[in-house]
Amino acid sequence: MGGVTELWLIRHGETEWSAEGRHTGRTDLPLTARGRERAAALGKYLAGTKFAAVLCSPLRRARETCEIAGFGAQAVVDGNLCEWDYGVYEGKTTQEIQAEIPGWNVWKDPIVGGETVEHVGARADAVIARALSAAAGPRSDKSDLGHPSSVADAGDGVVKVALFGHAHILRILAARWVGVEARGGALLVLETGSLSVLGWERETRVILRWNRGFEE
Repeated sequence: MGGVTELWLIRHGETEWSAEGRHTGRTDLPLTARGRERAAALGKYLAGTKFAAVLCSPLRRARETCEIAGFGAQAVVDGNLCEWDYGVYEGKTTQEIQAEIPGWNVWKDPIVGGETVEHVGARADAVIARALSAAAGPRSDKSDLGHPSSVADAGDGVVKVALFGHAHILRILAARWVGVEARGGALLVLETGSLSVLGWERETRVILRWNRGFEE
């Protein structure tokens, strides 16, 4: 067996709405000064890391994070890494929504005018498939488990793919990676500007690291 694929999940840095706890789906906000600082700190940590591929959400906050971290030139935009479409709840905090709908929960209740959690899960599955394909490279005998023989590894037998995205899509993607339904992302907290790593323990998909933060 050749190299083993790891998916490195990077949530974008802070925005004004994320700092306020507002549901930020497709609203295209820039990073705050603190968000840019954390992206730069992340870049220092990742300096010298070799990625076989870098996939990035088309939304500004993810692209800025990717560029500041030093991977803008390598990045390929993937629309499936867009954040959950929250429909009529866009821009509102959970507290504001619960004032109108007591007990409302994004993971359990219908998203009026937006996406179902299952649809976001299907997008996450598509990102995983694309990442594994990119890691396999043009000369591959990868298995169905996603263990590729590839020339794209960093010399340690591990082929890394970076995914720059958003809290909910990345939480759902992690859940799908380990074989849990999309709603399982509710159990995984993900801060702005954080790094998480998905990989393998022998033949089993696992979460290797989760929600590591960085400060300047």
